[in-house]
Amino acid sequence: MMGPRTPTEPDATMSPLRRSSRSHGDRSDSTETLQKNNSSNSGVILDISALKLEVDSEVPPLPPRYRFRDLLLGDQSFQNDDRVQVEFYVNENTFKERLKLFFIKNQRSSLRIRLFNFSLKLLTCALYVLRVSLDDPEQVTGVCVNCQNRTSTTAESTESTEINWDLIFWVNRRVPVWAIQVIVALISFLEAMLLTYLSYKGNIWEQMFQISFILEMINTVPFIITIFWPPLRNIFIPVFLNCWLAKCALENMINDLHRAIQRTHSAMFNQVLILICTLLCLVFTGACGIQHLERASNQNLTLFNSLYFCIVTFSTVGYGDVTPHIWPSQLLVVILICVALVVLPLQFEELAYLWMERQKSGGNYSRHRAQTEKHAVLCVSSLKIDLLMDFLNEFYAHPRLQDYYVVILCPTEMDTQVRRVLQIPLWSQRVIYLQGSALKDTDLMRAKMDDAEACFILSSRNEVDRTAADHQTILRAWAVKDFAPNCPLYVQILKPENKFHVKFADHVVCEEEFKFAMLALNCVCPATSTLVTLLVHTSRGQEGQLSPEQWQRTYGRCSGNEVYHIRLCDSKFFGEYDGKSFTYASFHAHKKYGVCLIGVKREDNKSILLNPGPRHIMAAPDTCYYINITKEENSAFIFKQEEKDNKGLPVAGLYDAPSRLPVHSIIASMGTVAMDLQNPTDPPEDSSKLTLPTENGSGSRRPSIAPVLEIADSSSILPCDLLSDQSEDETNQSDEESSSVSDFVKGYPPNSPYIGSSPTLCHLLPQKASFCCLRLDKGCRHNSFEDAKAYGFKNKLIIVSAEMAGNGLYNFIVPLRAYYRPRKELNPIVLLLDYPPDNHFLEAICCFPMVYFMAGTIDNLDNLLQCGIIYADNLVVVDKESTMSAEEDYMADAKTIVNVQTMFRLFPSLSIITELTHPSNMRFMQFRAKDCYSLALSKLEKIERDKGSNLAFMFRLPFAAGRVFSISMLDTLLYQSFVKDYMIPIARLLLGLDTTPGSGYLCAMKVTEEDLWIRTYGRLFQKLCSSSAEIPIGIYRTESHMFPSSESQVSINVEDTGGDDQRDNRSESWKEKTRTHRMSTTSESEHPLLRKKSLQWARRLSRKNTKPPSRTERFSQQRLNLYRRSERQELSELVKNRMKHLGLPTVGYDEMNDHQNTLSYVLINPPPDTMLELNDIVYIIRSDPLAGPNVPEDPAQGQSSSGGRMRQDFGTETRDETHL
Repeated sequence: MMGPRTPTEPDATMSPLRRSSRSHGDRSDSTETLQKNNSSNSGVILDISALKLEVDSEVPPLPPRYRFRDLLLGDQSFQNDDRVQVEFYVNENTFKERLKLFFIKNQRSSLRIRLFNFSLKLLTCALYVLRVSLDDPEQVTGVCVNCQNRTSTTAESTESTEINWDLIFWVNRRVPVWAIQVIVALISFLEAMLLTYLSYKGNIWEQMFQISFILEMINTVPFIITIFWPPLRNIFIPVFLNCWLAKCALENMINDLHRAIQRTHSAMFNQVLILICTLLCLVFTGACGIQHLERASNQNLTLFNSLYFCIVTFSTVGYGDVTPHIWPSQLLVVILICVALVVLPLQFEELAYLWMERQKSGGNYSRHRAQTEKHAVLCVSSLKIDLLMDFLNEFYAHPRLQDYYVVILCPTEMDTQVRRVLQIPLWSQRVIYLQGSALKDTDLMRAKMDDAEACFILSSRNEVDRTAADHQTILRAWAVKDFAPNCPLYVQILKPENKFHVKFADHVVCEEEFKFAMLALNCVCPATSTLVTLLVHTSRGQEGQLSPEQWQRTYGRCSGNEVYHIRLCDSKFFGEYDGKSFTYASFHAHKKYGVCLIGVKREDNKSILLNPGPRHIMAAPDTCYYINITKEENSAFIFKQEEKDNKGLPVAGLYDAPSRLPVHSIIASMGTVAMDLQNPTDPPEDSSKLTLPTENGSGSRRPSIAPVLEIADSSSILPCDLLSDQSEDETNQSDEESSSVSDFVKGYPPNSPYIGSSPTLCHLLPQKASFCCLRLDKGCRHNSFEDAKAYGFKNKLIIVSAEMAGNGLYNFIVPLRAYYRPRKELNPIVLLLDYPPDNHFLEAICCFPMVYFMAGTIDNLDNLLQCGIIYADNLVVVDKESTMSAEEDYMADAKTIVNVQTMFRLFPSLSIITELTHPSNMRFMQFRAKDCYSLALSKLEKIERDKGSNLAFMFRLPFAAGRVFSISMLDTLLYQSFVKDYMIPIARLLLGLDTTPGSGYLCAMKVTEEDLWIRTYGRLFQKLCSSSAEIPIGIYRTESHMFPSSESQVSINVEDTGGDDQRDNRSESWKEKTRTHRMSTTSESEHPLLRKKSLQWARRLSRKNTKPPSRTERFSQQRLNLYRRSERQELSELVKNRMKHLGLPTVGYDEMNDHQNTLSYVLINPPPDTMLELNDIVYIIRSDPLAGPNVPEDPAQGQSSSGGRMRQDFGTETRDETHL
């Protein structure tokens, strides 16, 4: 039955189609009424009339069927104006639900209620302790069962074992204490009943038989009864049991606290808290219970004595000085022990489990530590021991980072090796390992990412799918940026096409970009990989200083050079060159202080310029970038000129003592460097100072070196065509050569294979080559060439062996086709690929001249011969992605090492540059069995590693010569950018990945016999600065060295070396050059003791016996030499037979021209008095040709053709120039 309608019900029940003729005034009135209802109602109102449009009064309404159809079709002109009010409630709108929301569901109000309840329980326990302290058991007044008053005293018990039960059931309770306890009991009782009512779910017995409810009734109901029955006010009530209710209230309060503040402590914290509360409750319950029961005996125990007994008992010590005397208290002790034996092991087991899980997950980095200490976060997908040690050694090598903490966030469990390393005291106090994912905000919160100073996100390069590894890195970077937008990001990406996804990061290092650019420069500037690796590693320059080998000491000392920066106005190195040209400042800073100024940055420009040339005038706010053993702030300046002037001694010039090593090139420790400023004032530019003195003080004078001008002479600078090739204008070319290179044009590559590649001006073809013409081993309708010999290349080939044509190969081609490379010296590039490239890659490379590809592998001799390996100058073996992961980590390079060793045996004169996954495997490159010198180097490496060197592998001959490279060596580039934010831009400029207008580029030049008159590196520095404005930064030196295969050959090698030195004096015209060359070498004629110590060192470190060779051993050695020759002949015949089978000519195969008895190494920023040697290759930073012409050489000094010939011959690197 329907009830009586309210005034609003007829409108609600009437059909909406019948009320469409309401007037506009009625509609407005009803709208105002509903708005008032909306403002007063707490529910959510759905107002249908909000979508209504006003209807013109002159238009007649349509029939209802059309109105409903228009409403469905979206025509709102004829909607009805009914408004239906709908209220939505999150909870039921009842009194019980409102109370439940306040007391239980709402976190903040529930937290307040539980805190109040916890305070009440603690108050009851405190009142019980107060009542015990005021209790006098000798005068206890109570009521018996028959309600008759009586007084009992303890003196009535004569027997010690008799129990006075009245003292157990009755206590002496003061009236104020009773009043407070009654009030607290009333509040607790009401709260307990209310919570029971609110949590009732249909089963009243389940609620009543809960332990918390029973304890609450025991401790509250008796006090309420005493209000109505006063004789029971002194009855004993076990109020101390409220400690267990306080424990439950504390647990619930912590849970509500976590929900209210949206923060969670670890489960370890909660479990420890529960364990502590359980122990406290057990001890407090036992102490109070024993104290009360012992009142019935003649040995009354105080509350403190009972507490002492419980602690001694639960700690299993059991002194026995305090013991219970009656059986009720003894029974209570037994019950407590049984409960403890059940409860405590369960708690400890849970705690141990959580502790083990915490050890795996790593726990948390506390917020307090994050706010008071500085930390950096390292995010990796899998943590290997090599990666960890490289990061820690490089990160903590800087003195400023000694107080930083490193938090490692890794999703995998810590392996045994990493755990063992992190337990070392050196790292255990600094490194915190957290197992978690960077994609979870909870794990980022554990690592306190928002308070971190930096976040390093590294990719897993050992994954088979490197693209998938990049995708994971990108998601990690996005997650960190979303969680902590202000945290600096340092991201490592593998594939260049994925780099633009993390463009927002502060610093990004793309592995394949750096790898291929470095391998490309290795072909034209030998050992560029070693040069860059040494520059980005932190070293003290002390490696190899105890070695008797001269080259190891010099190489180790120069390896300590790094790149630093300082403002010109704050610098003592460069402050005096304000207003002078960059070239002038660079030369004189090197001459005076031994530092090499390589770049500068204007205050109003963010771009770093390497060697901007003499047109750049130094200003006070400029930032200078220089190479030195240590930064200027750690240098102490010792002026020796004043001391010599005081003593009346002549002041020696910088180049007066070439055999004396200056002090400013040596660093004694990680602290201050003492620099010997032998000539702090600039001497006058006297040509006699820079000329080579004759043998007896007479004779013809050598060509002198022009001074470096303070400011470039603009009148001598001639305008030049920015797109012309100046190197071709210097020499005359034949018609054939000019016609072959005239087809090249300069421009920007039209097609980039990926987003984010830096545009570089390159040599290009006028028209794109067809894809069929890029295939080296197959002819097409445009040409019929099928091998490298048929093309008739003028220059040696560069062969790149890779698994597939990735976008990174584009960065290999661009530096070799850059506009500053002379056209006549461009080397053809052959890509030997396991899988044919796709059209997208061919579209990107078809615009470059002399770039070809061929399908094949390096383990196939026919493929090597077809691609022209016998006409190649360099072979670059790129690490394959499919072999980067192996069951045994260090076996990932096995196939590459064996294949390279095979090519080394088949083509000994070929320069092979190999990329390895693990740097420790470089000792297997060009492996020679029974080589005592290699064994000595191996032990030297172990010694340097034990000393804490970060570059223990630097003395391995393949690495020193630049024949082997691992991309993991460049991980330190990302780590160093945290302290040196300019390292990545400088490395990209050196490698040609970025081309900034006005910035120079890295190239190499070779010292020939005609250039030995320059004598020293410092004079060469002046020669280059004054003539071509080029800045040298190092030397690549190759020395002849005998590698004995046994101890019996050591003495023979000494004699052979002396014979070679004597054979150098064949011509009288070479006497002066030979003498200069001998001054810079370590022959036994100049350093006999050093050579002797070197041989003794090799004998001592080898495991061979030191007995003199017997006759049998000499015969076996001769037989071994014959065997070697026959082995080479067999290999030569094998190669020639395959060439004949393929129809290739065999005249180009030079099987005996090998350079196995040479060693090469890099000297970064050597001292100015370092003597130049024949065939030295000097690394120079040449100024940008497009920025304007350099200052030409002075005409008066240009009569000698040696300077011009030196610049012409040093433009690139040919096969005859690299004796690797």
